[in-house]
Amino acid sequence: MRQACTGCLKPLINHLFQSVVLRAMLLLVGSILLVPQISSAQSSGPVLSDARIGEREGETRFVLEFDRAVPYKVFTLAGPDRVVIDLPSVDWKGPGLDEVRGRGLIGGYRHGLFKPGITRVVIDLSAPATVMRHFALDAANNSGPRVVIDLGPVSKTTPSTVAMESAGWGAYAQELARSSPAIATPGPPPGSNKRVVVLDPGHGGVDPGAISTSGVYEKKVVLSYAKALKKALEATGRYDVVLTRDRDIFIPLRDRYQIAHEVNAGLFISLHADSHNSSSLRGLSVYTLSDKASDKEAEALATKENRSDLLAGTDLTGYEADVTSILISLAQQSVKQSSAYFAEILVDEMQTSARLLRNPHRFAGFAVLKSPNIPSVLIELGYLSNKSDEASLMSASHQAKMADGMVRSIDLYFDRKEKLERS
Repeated sequence: MRQACTGCLKPLINHLFQSVVLRAMLLLVGSILLVPQISSAQSSGPVLSDARIGEREGETRFVLEFDRAVPYKVFTLAGPDRVVIDLPSVDWKGPGLDEVRGRGLIGGYRHGLFKPGITRVVIDLSAPATVMRHFALDAANNSGPRVVIDLGPVSKTTPSTVAMESAGWGAYAQELARSSPAIATPGPPPGSNKRVVVLDPGHGGVDPGAISTSGVYEKKVVLSYAKALKKALEATGRYDVVLTRDRDIFIPLRDRYQIAHEVNAGLFISLHADSHNSSSLRGLSVYTLSDKASDKEAEALATKENRSDLLAGTDLTGYEADVTSILISLAQQSVKQSSAYFAEILVDEMQTSARLLRNPHRFAGFAVLKSPNIPSVLIELGYLSNKSDEASLMSASHQAKMADGMVRSIDLYFDRKEKLERS
């Protein structure tokens, strides 16, 4: 009887089992199908569709328009005078950096990724000004949600703005801090005995660097070169290569050489592409650190490059003291000699790979080269203000040729270093 009952139950058990399995499979398939949709919804941030400037009764209005409402934060900076607007990371579909035209109290503005989750807009003021009002508008009259900043001249009757952020900014900042783990510096694999080279693509994010007349951004050109050089160096099997940035994001100057310290680099190379008032000037040049510039042009270039943190609206409190303490470091003397030696090798080797500027090895007080213990150079790959240089810098074949010359230079530098270490 027990066997007969068991036999009767088998079909029922099998049916129930199949039903459970089928439901589980359907749930699994459903969840798999839903994951990309959820992920896509989470990864698609707000879109900025327009940025515009207007004037009214002595005030200047700056308007940012989006596809959805966004929180924001506003603050001012002096020396030079700027207004900074922080937003969630946005897809910028508004005017390009080469299309920006100043008006009223606004001399110009720039934008870009300041750090993960934060797009920063930095407004350069043409005269001292203050934030008179800031507010958000809902979508209306064929316009999307907007953030409005009204700027007025500074005077004794200028109202002081206490709250300079939207109601939702605090919650967004807290959630961003909670969900964004600290970004670890990418270093060489554990146990690797290869030489470590740090490549530093200049500028990035809110700081575009030089912009050519055709709208080419220095920050994009040098990132492309850095990636090509990284690939060429790693192909030799001799080097572990670390980039200070591998995407279009802002990195403060002192953080750039600090990355080299963290990975115990043997060489730090900062890559740039300059612009000049003279469109006929062209050619590659190499700079090493000196508190006394080799010429007025080198001094002017260093001054311009050292403004990167200012352009991005960063707080530089205490920065100058830090720089001074590094400059007077006795340990830096031998590092300066090694840097100069590598620069001379670069000049010799790059003659067959690129056109060189007259007197290509120059000296100036570049902040990014102020590591006290890592040989460092800054390479200006060419001039975006020169049509021929711009075309070369945008050429993949020229990029590869330049990378080959730099690999040869780095090989020669470390070959000599290894001989000295064995002797």
